[in-house]
Amino acid sequence: GMVMRADVLAAAIDHARVEEADTPLIYLSPRGEPLTQALAAELASGPGALLLAGRFEGIDERVIAGRRMREVSIGDYVLSGGEVAAMVLIDASVRLLPGVIGAEGSLSEESFEGGLLEYPHYTKPREWEGLTIPEVLLSGDHKKIAEWRRREAERITAERRPDLVRPLKPRA
Repeated sequence: GMVMRADVLAAAIDHARVEEADTPLIYLSPRGEPLTQALAAELASGPGALLLAGRFEGIDERVIAGRRMREVSIGDYVLSGGEVAAMVLIDASVRLLPGVIGAEGSLSEESFEGGLLEYPHYTKPREWEGLTIPEVLLSGDHKKIAEWRRREAERITAERRPDLVRPLKPRA
């Protein structure tokens, strides 16, 4: 298949970096390091980045090496191009910038913060199709609610993403 040319890509990159030559370069690629919440936070706290969304068979390997590009993947699958992956990376990072999310305190309770998936959420009505809101959430006891949320986050993480569960260190 077609590969994006090294000379053309390098010229575009160099032109885009005229003002800030040390802007990080990221190539969205299925063979890259996984996009994680930690990486999104790293990018959100940095100077910005120049994203390259590949097409066709990809880009000439010499550009990756010659411009010291960081390869990032959004998952174990292949897309038609890197544009959607770039949008995912942008959204995951930009939402962490101050002022983007209205209730910034809620960011600390989201999935992947603290290494766990997020706990379940409920709203009105109190009962729906025979399913009810857990009583602890209606109790008003903030300590018990926090404990329930933590247990539920741990349970869901163990069930759905056991790869995120860190093994316990043996006690000395």
